[in-house]
Amino acid sequence: MTLVPEFQYQRVFIEPWTTELGSHGLMALVTFLVGATCGLIGNFLILRRMALMGDAISHSVLPGIATAFLLTGSRGIGAMALGAVGAAFTTHLLIEIISRHSRIKPDAAIGIAFSTLFAAGVVLIAVFADRVDLDQDCVLNGELPMIPLEPSVRIGGLVLGPPPLVRLGCLWVGTVFLLLAFYKELLLSSFDPGLAACLGIPVGRVHHGLMLWLAMAVVASFEAVGAILVIALLILPGATASLLTEKMVPRLVWSLVHAALSAIAGMHLSVALDCSPAGASVVAGAGWFACAWVFSPVGGLIPAWWRRRRASSGGGGTVTGGD
Repeated sequence: MTLVPEFQYQRVFIEPWTTELGSHGLMALVTFLVGATCGLIGNFLILRRMALMGDAISHSVLPGIATAFLLTGSRGIGAMALGAVGAAFTTHLLIEIISRHSRIKPDAAIGIAFSTLFAAGVVLIAVFADRVDLDQDCVLNGELPMIPLEPSVRIGGLVLGPPPLVRLGCLWVGTVFLLLAFYKELLLSSFDPGLAACLGIPVGRVHHGLMLWLAMAVVASFEAVGAILVIALLILPGATASLLTEKMVPRLVWSLVHAALSAIAGMHLSVALDCSPAGASVVAGAGWFACAWVFSPVGGLIPAWWRRRRASSGGGGTVTGGD
């Protein structure tokens, strides 16, 4: 056995787009929708210095779906989604209460909330293992390879695709619509909450609305990529875009580009290494972030080093005039 499987160009680069397009192409599309939706939301989390909020909410999914199953006895998507969204929003409220009504800082409150709720979910599954018929590995790591095997949703004679693809597509469309409708409110309340409040923008409502939509995005995404990997898809697109431009609209566009490139590169990487497609997409996304970090004209290490070198060279040759 070798650490890295033997590279086969035909299998890695040709077959995913030809004979296996139905499965690999569908997985790449689902991964793109997750990255695109989470990336658009993640840009505003980064501006608000709340990147770890996605981590907290993603970890609260586990106790939410376990509690929903214990209360309803159903594994239907409606009950599971309701329990997960409820737990995610409860996490947000718990963090707000701890940080506002104690001396604990928000980052510590996030750590307390998500670790406690995640541990509660593990305990629930361990104690009620005979009643909670849930695949913990799928909840944590996703079941992306199983999505192409699900029966497609049909409306009349129109075939829309597997249910996770339809849900993620609707979520992405809704995210774009809400972003266009409330872009000014989101932008002002993220950059300067005080100014936004003076202009009559309900900063609290905007914040809670963003957290609620974040919870819905996490819940819709964990089925595909798992609760743990959602945090990477929330942060990597926005973080990469912030290295490429300082303006918000181009950042959002670059987030979509990053999501597409990560989905495609992750598909090829998962085929080459025979590993998890979701994990491979996150690794690919981290690779694109590293490229932007090193080569970006705005915030890249090499361009910054070159500018400093030119400035020091020019400064050394400058002659100051006298009287």
